[in-house]
Amino acid sequence: MNNKTINIFTENIYPDWEIDEVKLIEVGRKIFDYYLQTIAKDSCLEGFEYETITFDILFCGSDKTHQINKEYREKDYPADIITFAIFADDDAKFVFDNDINLGEIIIALDKVKEEAKKQNLEDEYELYFLVSHGILHLLGFDHQTEEDYNFVIQTQKKALEYALGEKE
Repeated sequence: MNNKTINIFTENIYPDWEIDEVKLIEVGRKIFDYYLQTIAKDSCLEGFEYETITFDILFCGSDKTHQINKEYREKDYPADIITFAIFADDDAKFVFDNDINLGEIIIALDKVKEEAKKQNLEDEYELYFLVSHGILHLLGFDHQTEEDYNFVIQTQKKALEYALGEKE
């Protein structure tokens, strides 16, 4: 593990899935640690001095992501994940008290369950996969091209292997 503090604040407003938030935060920190070890030099963190990284995760239903998509992105459909990458997307990046606030990840848990069922995966694995995806967006990585998409998906899989102990 690195010597940086990783603060992940979660809120679950979706009534039909009581997430083990302690475990999710632990897995999220391991995922982030993997990214710090492997791709930080190519991320929005490059060149900044900091001791603490902070970001939020909101768990909700697809009705909420649909509303957010319409209001902020002018898209009329529910999303499984929306990321507001405050630090990565802001040209006037700033570090306050050695803390970088990366932004917020919003995940629709009903969409997570749907996708897990389609892919024949455990709900928690699909949830961690989306958390991993959201963290990549917070770090400034996107998938506008097929090459970028392949990089994001492969990096997510490696981060999950690291975080879940599936591979050394």
